[in-house]
Amino acid sequence: MIPVSGYAALQAKESLTPYTFERRDTGNNDIVIEIQYCGICHTDIHQVNNEWGAMSSYPMVPGHEITGIVTEVGPDVTRYEVGEKVGVGCFVDSCRKCGPCLKGLEQYCLKGPTYTYNSMERDRQTRTQGGYSNRIVVDENYVLRMPDNLPLDRAAPLLCAGITMYSPLKRWNAGPGKKVGIVGLGGLGHMGVKIAHALGAEVSVVSHSDNKQSEAKRMGADKFYATGSNPKSLKELRGYFDLIINTLSVEIDWNRYLNLLSLDGTMVVVGIPEKETMLGATPLVIARRSLAGSVIGGIRETQEMLDFCAKNSIPSEIELIPIQKVNEAFQRIINSDVRYRFVIDSKSLVTAGE
Repeated sequence: MIPVSGYAALQAKESLTPYTFERRDTGNNDIVIEIQYCGICHTDIHQVNNEWGAMSSYPMVPGHEITGIVTEVGPDVTRYEVGEKVGVGCFVDSCRKCGPCLKGLEQYCLKGPTYTYNSMERDRQTRTQGGYSNRIVVDENYVLRMPDNLPLDRAAPLLCAGITMYSPLKRWNAGPGKKVGIVGLGGLGHMGVKIAHALGAEVSVVSHSDNKQSEAKRMGADKFYATGSNPKSLKELRGYFDLIINTLSVEIDWNRYLNLLSLDGTMVVVGIPEKETMLGATPLVIARRSLAGSVIGGIRETQEMLDFCAKNSIPSEIELIPIQKVNEAFQRIINSDVRYRFVIDSKSLVTAGE
């Protein structure tokens, strides 16, 4: 077994604390990764606090936006070599046999993907632990190659936030001539603005406040609408967008935003609120609109996204922190006090707990 240092939640809604555990030995198709950086996703907070209905198990080492260096490879590994820069996203295995898996859509595996943490390995006996740690062992088929021109710290959030936005933008053909609205300019939304702009779409940010307007424009937003200071903007935007991506994980009135869609427009939900959202039929029926959902992307599409971001110089906007500040970072995320993604510098684990 491989000894590992990390930070874990020992119980729901408790602060994360230093934690040591073991990874499996290197299997035939496994690679060992020395973690350099790990992004902090709002999902980590939901899982640590068990906010999605008794889905969490403890001790829990969160983290699914992992970048690092290969330090060991199994005897049958063909894709990677020691010393290469790699990444690990939201899942580390799947059944590999169902329709979605065979289509490269492992995130929709009919038997459920094996998530990077708070999940069960395919043996159904071992729980996975995530990237708030210094090493991880992953099957080579679920590892991503990191482009040389993307800094590993600013690339880490691409493995969740980046692919979460890239996948629906590609699926619903964002590009020249399309009007795209991004609801919320946080860790997800800012990546949506950058990617939609690079795809050639007209990009608008729909936000409650206007305190990020200049930053949104810098990232590529063509327009910015602050619904808090100008409530009339929702009426003015009726029927305007071809595609809306709702990034918010808090409860909002979806019906009001569906009305912003044009004929045959689609709103894609990528954030998961803690409570169910009420939905009326009228906004859908009157303009043949659609409401859809999307979750991350498969391995092939995630690699495509990384290569796209490298080609178009699209890193994430981050604040780099030592792991000792992870609990402070969690609270700041809850308070919407981050621009735009926290990333843990895993080198800080050397002195963790001292």
